[in-house]
Amino acid sequence: MGTTLVSGQDQSLHLEVRHVALLRPFTWLGLGWLDLRKHWGASVGYGALTVALGWTLLVFCATHPYFIAAAITGFLLVGPAMSAGLCEMSRRYSLGQPASFDDSLDGFGRNSSALIEFGAILAICAVVWFGISAVLLGTVFHIAAPDIGETLYRGFIDSANRSQVQAYIAVGGVLAASVFAVSVVAIPLIIDRHATAGEAMRASVKAVFTNIPAMIVWSALILILTIIGYAPLLGGLLIVAPLLGHATWHAYRDLIR
Repeated sequence: MGTTLVSGQDQSLHLEVRHVALLRPFTWLGLGWLDLRKHWGASVGYGALTVALGWTLLVFCATHPYFIAAAITGFLLVGPAMSAGLCEMSRRYSLGQPASFDDSLDGFGRNSSALIEFGAILAICAVVWFGISAVLLGTVFHIAAPDIGETLYRGFIDSANRSQVQAYIAVGGVLAASVFAVSVVAIPLIIDRHATAGEAMRASVKAVFTNIPAMIVWSALILILTIIGYAPLLGGLLIVAPLLGHATWHAYRDLIR
C-alpha cells in the first residue's frame, strides 16, 4: 500500500506503508536487543537519562492523581524525543558503521527543525489534553480537581479515591494511545528521510491503521516492558528505554519501505 505525503517545500515524500505479521513486533525487540548490546555504554546512557527524568517527574508530580496525567504526559513526550539518538545508532549499525554516544547525537541534528516541531506539537497536544482532562473530571466523572494545598501537602492515599484513579487510568490510556499512533515511526522517519513533522505523524497514523493487529501487539509489549521498567524504582528503564528506542528503528524499517 503506497501513500504520498506532500511537504511544505513543494516536494513530495513518497512512502509505502507495508503490512507486517501479527508477531513481528517480537522481532523488532530482538533486533533492538542486538543493537543495544553493540554499545552498552552509549545505549544505557540514554536509559540513565530517562530514569533521571522519571524520578524528577515523580518528585514533582506524583503527590496527587490530578497531576499523574502531567507526569505521564511528560514521560511520553521525552520517550519519542530521546529515541532520536538511539534510532541514529541503529541507523548507523544498519549501514555497517560504528556508533558511539557522541555519534548518536547526530540524530538530533539531522533534521532538528522537524524534531523540534514534532516535540512542540506533542507538547501543545499534551497541554490541551491536560486541560480537557480537568473538564472531564468535573463534567463526566463529577470529581473536583484538588486545590494546590491538597495537592502539595497530602499524599496519594489521603486524597485519591477509586473514581479518581479509574478516571485517570482512562485519561492516561487515551493519551497513551494517541501519542503512540502519531509517533510509532515518526522519529526514525524524520531523521532518516528528512520528513516534516506533519508527514511523519501522518505516516505513523497510516502505519498503525494499516497494521492494527500487529500494532496492538506492539503497544502491549511497550506497556508491559514499561511497567517492568517502572517496577524496581524505575531502574528497569535503564534497559527498557534504550531497548524500545532501538526497536523503534526496526519497526520503521519494516513498516515503511
